[in-house]
Amino acid sequence: MVLTRNTKSSSRKKPEREEEEESRQEECSSSPKPDEEKNSLRVFDHRIHKPRDSLFSSSSGFKDYRGFLNLAVILLILSNTRLLLENIIKYGILVDPIQWLTVILKDPHRWPCLTVCMASNIFVVIALKMEQMLYQRSIPEKLGVAILILNLSAVLIFPAVAVWFLPSYLLASFCTMILYSVVFLKLVSFVMVNRWYRLEATGRISSLHFQHPERQRTHYDHNTHTVKEVSSSPQVSYPDNLTLKNMYYFYFAPTLCYELNYPRTPKIRKMFLAKRILEVLLLTQVELALAQQWLLPIMQNSVEPLRDSDWSKIVERLLKLALPNHIMWIIGFYLIFHSLMNAVAEVMRFADREFYRQWWNAETVKDFWRDWNMPVHRWAVRHLFVPLVDNGFKKWQAACLVFLVSAFFHEYIVSVPLRIFRLWSFMGMLSQIPIAAFVSRYLKGPYGNMAVWMSLIIGQPLAILMYFHDYYVMARGQHFKSFA
Repeated sequence: MVLTRNTKSSSRKKPEREEEEESRQEECSSSPKPDEEKNSLRVFDHRIHKPRDSLFSSSSGFKDYRGFLNLAVILLILSNTRLLLENIIKYGILVDPIQWLTVILKDPHRWPCLTVCMASNIFVVIALKMEQMLYQRSIPEKLGVAILILNLSAVLIFPAVAVWFLPSYLLASFCTMILYSVVFLKLVSFVMVNRWYRLEATGRISSLHFQHPERQRTHYDHNTHTVKEVSSSPQVSYPDNLTLKNMYYFYFAPTLCYELNYPRTPKIRKMFLAKRILEVLLLTQVELALAQQWLLPIMQNSVEPLRDSDWSKIVERLLKLALPNHIMWIIGFYLIFHSLMNAVAEVMRFADREFYRQWWNAETVKDFWRDWNMPVHRWAVRHLFVPLVDNGFKKWQAACLVFLVSAFFHEYIVSVPLRIFRLWSFMGMLSQIPIAAFVSRYLKGPYGNMAVWMSLIIGQPLAILMYFHDYYVMARGQHFKSFA
């Protein structure tokens, strides 16, 4: 019995031993020999080359050029620092924050533009009173419309005559013409919208005419917008909107399109308002400093080349003027369309803050003009483009007429204060039509964006030099320091 048990146990252990031996043999066979292990670690046994594109090739799909962007910023800072030092060494410190105020205050007889600006309230009140009388049918429709047209014409004629004949500072004259242009566009919108409501009340047009084309599309998410609208704000209906309170809210609101009800914010954000006011004060001083230290000396040194028609020096002055002019234009855009308009909107609790879109990414000239000044764009679409299309004009014809009206106002704002008519601004705006067609057809993507930037960088200083030549060399012939 004992033997049988031992034999059984030994027979059980034998397979286990055999399995252990087999596993050891397998491990030994799988582990590399010293020579093989040494050979497998050789560098030249690994493949180095495989099919790959160079990073600058378009087929590589590489798009991360942040280092070059940083290099461009550094070079821009260094080059502008050099220009600043060169300017200071050549001209000294020309910046004088008090000079502008001193020049203005020392001669109160050259302030008539302030009175002219205050007189704009007369035309506003006339438009409001005529709309009230038309609703009440105190005067015939045709007579009321004729008086409104005369009132709108006077809005453009009165400041032009006043600025042309009354002595005033050039900068104040420009501001006066801009103010009256804004008042004109606002009153056109006020008259047209109230006429639409008046005709709807009599059944002569349907409510479909009130569909604003801009409401059909948007370029940002309203849910993530920081400006909150009051949902329970009281709504005004026609003719309850024909009041001084409603009229003057529209007069001061940062928009050109009249509506009976505007989106409103629940309260004024004091810190936001303080930041915007601080930006307005600081950037205004920066603009004046750049004009005194950088822009005006370049223009002063352009007198002789312009008089002698030295084209090589004129081109050199044009390129030299392009940089400070464009920097001032960018700062001025931020100052007006962001800082100033947001400050006014915050005070008035005006909730629509889309004063501009991403025009800096515009790949066509058309996209730039559509996105950089949203109040004017919305006015042009609502009160000019859509009515023209509705009356049988083709879209391209309506677009050309919009550019024509824009060209008129550019020339109106510039030529009247200078008291010369050379049509440089008018021709510059009309030239945007063929340029826009060329860029849209032949230049796509980043090349189109570069073309837009080039038209801005070169076009503006070219117009400045042309007006400077006509005003100071041909028309005045006086020393440039009399600019103030």
